[in-house]
Amino acid sequence: MKAKIVISALMSLGLALPMFGETYKTLYPIPCGELWPAVKDTLSVPDNYTVVKDDEGKMTSTYKVKHTAHVTVTGALLQRNNKVTLVPKGAGCEMQVVSNYSGFEHDDRGDFKKRVDESLDKMRAAKPSERTKPGGPVQ
Repeated sequence: MKAKIVISALMSLGLALPMFGETYKTLYPIPCGELWPAVKDTLSVPDNYTVVKDDEGKMTSTYKVKHTAHVTVTGALLQRNNKVTLVPKGAGCEMQVVSNYSGFEHDDRGDFKKRVDESLDKMRAAKPSERTKPGGPVQ
């Protein structure tokens, strides 16, 4: 009987903990207007994320993180809601990620930041330099 109570209490705690998301902040030395496209590009990968709610004006997005569970009762994908918000900080931009889960197998916040950084690098590499643009100033 006591074992059932303990197991029930642990299961309830396990279900309640994801409700308490933690906010992780990363400061980028670029304006939020330059960072937002990288965030949007990262969230556009359907194998990783599903956008639940998006606010372009406030540069915020609520999204579900997709993970294939190793052992599930239903065999379904586990999905957790997280939120990203970009906040101007001087000449830079602070990316605030509210992550509801990080554990041994998954690091939602770390994975998201890594993917945003990769997208930002990809966008910078694709952007031609000002000197090579056609129709630029003639010297």
